[in-house]
Amino acid sequence: MLQLSRSLGSLGRCLGPSVGRSLGSLGRCLGPSVGRSLGSLGRCLGPSVGRSLGSLGRCLGPSVGRSLGPAAAAAQPRVTLATGPQQDHTTFYEFRTYCVRPDQNAAFLKLTNEKIHLRTAHSELIGYWTVEYGGLNQVVHIWKYDSYSQRAAVRAALSQDPSWISEYISKAMPMLSSQDNEVTYLVPWSRLQRAPQEGGVYELVSYQMRPGGPAVWGGAFQAACTSHDAPGYGKLLGAFHSEFGPLNRAHAIWWFQSADHRAEIRHKAHTDARVVAAVRDSVVHLDSQKNRLMFPCPFSPMK
Repeated sequence: MLQLSRSLGSLGRCLGPSVGRSLGSLGRCLGPSVGRSLGSLGRCLGPSVGRSLGSLGRCLGPSVGRSLGPAAAAAQPRVTLATGPQQDHTTFYEFRTYCVRPDQNAAFLKLTNEKIHLRTAHSELIGYWTVEYGGLNQVVHIWKYDSYSQRAAVRAALSQDPSWISEYISKAMPMLSSQDNEVTYLVPWSRLQRAPQEGGVYELVSYQMRPGGPAVWGGAFQAACTSHDAPGYGKLLGAFHSEFGPLNRAHAIWWFQSADHRAEIRHKAHTDARVVAAVRDSVVHLDSQKNRLMFPCPFSPMK
């Protein structure tokens, strides 16, 4: 009985002071029948309590020990291969960044404005921007696909489209110095939105996070984004994480009325204790960050 009392006392320390006092008294007066009740209790408690119940089962005897054994085992932590919330859809977004030769920037934008309909006939364009700050002579565009097989079919169709090749590709490619692409998914808590009004400026913020994936840094990234979005320190239009390209990279697209409007509300955000706390919690997962301020092209669906 003394061993039973000690085991219950240990269990009580895991559960908290008030429960501990009750279990201490219980240990002095209970017999074997308590094993069945504790077996039920063990199934809903955590790892440290599970260990205490395992010890308790050995004190109460073989029959009760068998009842507590599975409960204690169920309370132990389990290792899984999952790295966070899984994608529940196949839709992905391809981010493309083109660097344009400085002497060809105006000509490239004019050609694209005139011929972009040849490309959008094949798949959905989300937005097309020129970079004003954070990268010179660059354009960023985002394309939506329902699946990888759809993208493969689109690329195959484009390669056989004589108008696309002769009227655009053959003329545009010599104007570029480099191309880059990245496949991303929307993070589970984000949805793609339109700007509240046409005009304004867009900011693409790219975060290179430390290895581990959204299971490690996703919560802190969400808190940092929503701490700015909820009070109105910018309008968050979408948050993404990478699948192909540099891994552990996250992107956030923000909208502001103007560059000066962004500067004004960013200064306000820096005095908000909630924003400061959320950012401090997130930077421990951050390796580097890049910000680009962008203007939408006239043909961009996101204007």
